Amino acid sequence: MKLKDLGWLALLTAGAFWVQGYHPGAEDAEIYLPGVEKLLNPRLFPSYAEFFESHAHLTLFPNLIAGCVRVSHLSLSGVLLLWQIASIFLLLLACWKLAGLCFRNARARRAAVSLVAVLLTLPVAGTALYIMDQYANPRNMAAFAGVFAVTATLEKKYVVVALWLVFAAAVHPLMAAFAFSLCFLLMAMERTKLWDARAAMFLMPLSGLFAPATPAYHQAALLHSFHYVLKWTWYEWIGIFAPIPLFWWFGNLFREVAPQGELALPRLCRALILYDAVYFMAAVAISAPARFEVLARLQPLRSLHLLYIVLFVFIGGFLGEYVLKRHVWRWIALFLPLSVGMFLAQRALFPASGHIEWTLESSRNLWAQAFAWVEQNTPVDAVFALDPNYSQIPGEDIQGFRAIAQRSMIADAGKDSGAVSMFPPLAEEWYREVQARGDWKHFERSDFARLQSEYGISWIVVSKGQALGMNCPYQNQAVSVCKLD
Repeated sequence: MKLKDLGWLALLTAGAFWVQGYHPGAEDAEIYLPGVEKLLNPRLFPSYAEFFESHAHLTLFPNLIAGCVRVSHLSLSGVLLLWQIASIFLLLLACWKLAGLCFRNARARRAAVSLVAVLLTLPVAGTALYIMDQYANPRNMAAFAGVFAVTATLEKKYVVVALWLVFAAAVHPLMAAFAFSLCFLLMAMERTKLWDARAAMFLMPLSGLFAPATPAYHQAALLHSFHYVLKWTWYEWIGIFAPIPLFWWFGNLFREVAPQGELALPRLCRALILYDAVYFMAAVAISAPARFEVLARLQPLRSLHLLYIVLFVFIGGFLGEYVLKRHVWRWIALFLPLSVGMFLAQRALFPASGHIEWTLESSRNLWAQAFAWVEQNTPVDAVFALDPNYSQIPGEDIQGFRAIAQRSMIADAGKDSGAVSMFPPLAEEWYREVQARGDWKHFERSDFARLQSEYGISWIVVSKGQALGMNCPYQNQAVSVCKLD
């Protein structure tokens, strides 16, 4: 790879990072970061850690991040920022290599990677996933590893394929399973010269994730309807099927210009059509009967994540080769409005937060500021209670309490329900803790005292108006942190 190409990818990474924004303590950081923080300081989270440790035990992500902190002597916030930037760069590099196998000219290659860079935070159908999240996490790492593995499969570099798949599995086993299945399908099609059902054998990653559904688990499942394809909206269903005719068209178009199989695109298109169809059928099979409810945690349609990355590589490459060409004004007319639109969408998603929050502690979000105060001013063994739906309060912007405050918290109805949906044995305790705060907005001192007696909480975080007459050493315009006497 030429030095100027690496420089161009570095500039594109910076632009993508700026458009996407950065929120290191938001959304699923609430699940993944506490595992890192506990490795760095084992005294943290002495209570109620099971709701993040269930994920932490299945990935080496906490060990990787904690190891980087120890080796580099950088802060955790600094390491997370570097990994986020590295993940963007490596995804774009992987797409660059893939585009090089699918398109002949450099313009197509650059347009392919540019389109992926601009659309990093585009939702993937109804899966509740983006192409890449706005914070460092295992999915981001599995994304670039998956694209590298697919590219190496097309090049028949099977040792390299294995290495990338092992890395992906180490950080995110589920997303790695989808990458493995696509690589397997490509290899099977190469061997059999077929792309029918026989080549799809073992495509669906199966595991022993069978357990009876309980009423408590059902309540958690209701909060994650995106696991069940039959509950998707009509426009989300379009996201499943629209790629199929596009892949068919791309495959036929480029088969005509490369009849001897010079380009990998037609072969990859055939594989992705089958890949999409098989996972859709698997999703329907586990969504329809109620007795298969717990199998929905296999989330077969999260396979669309890898599919969409490849789809945008194809669309961008096609536009670069046949539409944009050497016309600078066409490049500007396409990518400038897309960049502005994606930037504005992210500002609307995090309206009460800065667009780029460089560290966990420096957010201008009022809730995150309160969580940062908690980290600096409360005992490490403190146990907190919050509104079970605190992450949905206007202005909270899905900022994670555990990730930022680094303190124990009884279960919430948001991210902890996601842990329950993946690990059913947590359901009963989760349901009990959430139901204990069912009327949180009307809680009085006696209600908080009951929680203190039943769950050992010693602190609460409440909306400011709810803290009347309480001992609250921290308050801002939105939130109060109060100590229970």
